[in-house]
Amino acid sequence: MAAARGESESRPAGGARFFCTAGRGLEPFLVREVRTRLAATQVEYISGKVFFTTSYDLNMLKKLKSAERLFLLIKKQFPLSAALLSKGKILNEIQQLINDDPGSWLNAISIWKNLLEFDVKKEKNSQKDDNILKRKAGENESIITKKLKTEEMQKVEKTHRESWLEEQKEDKVEQRESITTGEKCRKELHNGVERAAGPRNQNDLPFRVSCRCSGSIGKAVTAQEVGRVIGIALMKQFGWKADLKNPDLEVFVHLNDLYTVVGIPVLRVPLASRTYIKTAGLRSTIAWAMASLAEIKAGAFVLDPMCGLGTILLEAANEWPNCHYLQKVLISLFLTFHLGKSLS
Repeated sequence: MAAARGESESRPAGGARFFCTAGRGLEPFLVREVRTRLAATQVEYISGKVFFTTSYDLNMLKKLKSAERLFLLIKKQFPLSAALLSKGKILNEIQQLINDDPGSWLNAISIWKNLLEFDVKKEKNSQKDDNILKRKAGENESIITKKLKTEEMQKVEKTHRESWLEEQKEDKVEQRESITTGEKCRKELHNGVERAAGPRNQNDLPFRVSCRCSGSIGKAVTAQEVGRVIGIALMKQFGWKADLKNPDLEVFVHLNDLYTVVGIPVLRVPLASRTYIKTAGLRSTIAWAMASLAEIKAGAFVLDPMCGLGTILLEAANEWPNCHYLQKVLISLFLTFHLGKSLS
């Protein structure tokens, strides 16, 4: 499953190479999901990670339900042998992850930017559609408002007309200020993505490195040492700027006794975070996996007598909307009625 040392995961003709992290035991669910939902190829998994190739865009990648986080893969290779190498040689080997094949890094950055640019364009188009609808609603409201104002103006005496006009001007200024404030808030929300996706020189790319070291490698070197070595190598090789607080790019490195993996988080928010779940109960990925085991069909009745906060029902309702979902109260009545009928 692992590539030979010094080789990188190049972009196949059929798409880009990704990997997702998954909770222990959820890897088979994620393997099945990427194959069915993304038509993924070259699917393989190790403990906690699933690797795959797909040509689908970011909008479809966001729909993965059994994954924790999504990464664009840069390198996957055999582990570094901590038992045979000294600390200095280990750090030198880690540095070669960048120096031996800088082309794979630039290729990954290009794919990453293209994914974000396409996603930003989609968001802007949806915002335009929303603005058109708001504009139409605003026009209807303005027509009604104008009629009312005309009637009022006819009733108001000449002595009060000037003061009324001044009040109208103040209202318009306030409306313009509120619209400007709303636009600024929207721009701030998408600022991080747009900065990363927007045209910028490679030398101006702010980045940080996140590392995990476990097993014998974790005993030989620390995550801070690995992060420092990789950060310095990236700055020397590409001229990027380290920014730990507000980076546009994050480089993820995981070293252990089984593999060496380097990737780029595609999204800042984990895939496991659900906008439709306000109160967390059961882990969303586990809830989705449990719902998928039921093999729910369209028009089916989904019952969960021990639903608690209803996370499984929420996941099922979102994934299979053409079904009937009964909450705990209705289920209790259902069971009470049939138990009473059978006893009589």
